[in-house]
Amino acid sequence: MSDSDPVVRKIIHVDMDAFYASVEQRDRPELKGLPLAVGGDGKRGVIAAASYEARKFGVKSAMNAGFALRKCPMLRFVRPDFDKYKAVSKHIREIFERYTDVIEPLSLDEAFLDVTFSPFQVKSATIMAQHIKNDIKNELDLIASAGISYNKFLAKLASDEDKPDGLFVIPPDKGKAYVEQLPIEEFFGVGKVTAKKMRDHGILCGKDLMDYSKWELQKYFGKSGGFLFDIARGIDNREVNATRIRKSIGAEMTFQENISDSNLINEKFTLVFDKWWTRYQSAGVKGKSITLKIRNQDFETITRSFTETKYITDGKAVRQKLIDLLWSSLEEKPSIRLLGISISGLEGTKEKRQYHQLSFW
Repeated sequence: MSDSDPVVRKIIHVDMDAFYASVEQRDRPELKGLPLAVGGDGKRGVIAAASYEARKFGVKSAMNAGFALRKCPMLRFVRPDFDKYKAVSKHIREIFERYTDVIEPLSLDEAFLDVTFSPFQVKSATIMAQHIKNDIKNELDLIASAGISYNKFLAKLASDEDKPDGLFVIPPDKGKAYVEQLPIEEFFGVGKVTAKKMRDHGILCGKDLMDYSKWELQKYFGKSGGFLFDIARGIDNREVNATRIRKSIGAEMTFQENISDSNLINEKFTLVFDKWWTRYQSAGVKGKSITLKIRNQDFETITRSFTETKYITDGKAVRQKLIDLLWSSLEEKPSIRLLGISISGLEGTKEKRQYHQLSFW
């Protein structure tokens, strides 16, 4: 490669398959092969992870435990052990660091790795991804899927292609064609509301985006319009950011109708709190500042915050503080349409280094 040749990135997205559930099945052989949910107790709470045996019944993460049990009556529940999952995640991170320092963790169970430049002897990103998968299997007895491509968007999609235990490559000459056939619902970052709006405009897959100018997409879909315009052409210039600092972790719920009954408000608060607390523990970082968000019947947004001197680890204590804060913030006859909880003041991450050029194959 000459100095004038453009550098094509080689990015690996590694995603642990049913991470929490797989760790529990590894450590408790009697659970292997059974439909398993980590989190919840069959009556309340939110599921943090579901085994592949449970997913066959439609059980998935962030689902209410009672609803999941109705889908799969033989579902087994186990309490999450996030200290254990964090220890396993740390070991996985150490495996990543053997191959590159340019690592952007997204959560305990997935990360982007930029291996465009690497000190590792193998010159192929695909072979390197297989080495990483082998190391995780041999050292931790866990299965990972890996996607390899020239940008983050496609690498993440590639890691979902052949789950579980997948290894899939989308090279530069295949990127545009891959996006063209992709259903719009599978675009990373496109939620149900945006997907419906797209369908209303006749956008059903990536190819349909090509009929719109960047200006039109920005008009219809706001800030994401520019990204949609580029990604429809297989373009995503975002770097794998090893210095990425996550600013906050949150969860919120918008209600179809305003709610005013105190029991229902408490019930909805519990759902939001459980969802947020699961995300917070799953993120692998700690924070100090909590914000409660309330939107009333007049669409006015009320926020209330508090900051602890130490990182927050006690779920029961913070839950009680938030309940007190909620009710002290509401009017005598409350009517609300949204509740949200977020945490900020999070711990940071390391800086990055780069080494030698790799190829895809």
